[in-house]
Amino acid sequence: MKLIAIYPGSFDPITNGHIDILNRALKLFDKIIVLVADNPAKKSTFTTEERKAMIRESLNGNPHIEVDSTLGLTVHYAEKVGAHALIRGLRAATDFEYEFQINSANRFINPDVESVFFMAKHKFMFVSSSTIKEMVSGGVDVSSLVPEPVLKRLKNLK
Repeated sequence: MKLIAIYPGSFDPITNGHIDILNRALKLFDKIIVLVADNPAKKSTFTTEERKAMIRESLNGNPHIEVDSTLGLTVHYAEKVGAHALIRGLRAATDFEYEFQINSANRFINPDVESVFFMAKHKFMFVSSSTIKEMVSGGVDVSSLVPEPVLKRLKNLK
């Protein structure tokens, strides 16, 4: 049986912190679907298709990773593709509180879909997509925090 997990997020844009968690999760799962959340109520810097393209380009065609998007609930998407785990990253205590609520809701909807949490490595604890965009707008070099395909697109935002 193939162990399939979903790594959901907005990935606006994907960071090296996301990629680190993804690479660590690949040690536990046979296949991971990076699921870009498409939330029309949320103002994204990059379109869903741009985010998916950046993710694909950043992962260098790893055959154990797929990239997709959904408008619906992640737990329903997991059911549809036969995934039994959701991968989530934790940076700080505030992340835990939010993730605890999401996990509880997901377990209510489908108790067979587990959440697997990865602690962010120390060097990525402050990194978020929002922080990256703020630093770029302030002229900060973020080349060590994002993959090259993301860096190229961020330079075009200026």
